[in-house]
Amino acid sequence: MFFKRTPSITTNELSSKLAEKPQILDVREPNEFSAGHIPGAKNIPLGKVSSYTPKGKTYIICQSGMRSKRAAKLLLSKGYDVVNVRGGMSSWTGQTRGGKL
Repeated sequence: MFFKRTPSITTNELSSKLAEKPQILDVREPNEFSAGHIPGAKNIPLGKVSSYTPKGKTYIICQSGMRSKRAAKLLLSKGYDVVNVRGGMSSWTGQTRGGKL
């Protein structure tokens, strides 16, 4: 359990799951989130993740994958079913909400 690997997927793998309406947690700051995010994603900044309770399997994303990995490790240590999204929004090519049109 101590050296358990953090489960992770690519942005393309997450994109293929969107039809299933997965729980997506975006751990970027609110200004980053409002600049463009995955439709349906919930914004809880990394600093507030420790008090968040995911409901079911949750995919965690940030800008590059570093903050989401930290958030995933924290939530995994509490026993939640979470998956880090490698590459973050920098690698996301799917639809987004917010930001410039």
